[in-house]
Amino acid sequence: MSPVLISAQNTVTLVLGVAAFALMAWALVDCLRVRADAFPAAGKRSKQFWLLLTGVATAVGFISIFGPLNIFNLAAVIAAAVYHTDVKPAVRAVQGRGGGSHMGPYGPW
Repeated sequence: MSPVLISAQNTVTLVLGVAAFALMAWALVDCLRVRADAFPAAGKRSKQFWLLLTGVATAVGFISIFGPLNIFNLAAVIAAAVYHTDVKPAVRAVQGRGGGSHMGPYGPW
């Protein structure tokens, strides 16, 4: 393989690793900022559970920055993505910072 191709592959791998780590760190920091009572009020697991999950995911992401294409990092990305897409909107709605009532022209969605 040519050195240019290897360098490009290493760059792409590093960018993926940094992006995955940023996603995980963002989930951890956001989880730290949410009140503990908002999680059960939103019907989600406890704040301690999500802090542990996002904390472990962030640690795995940090360890895997230079090699993000492994099963552990994939599981950590999924955990952070679940927090961002499911838990974060629910606790924000409970705290009154929801961003709308999700009402479309024909009712809620």
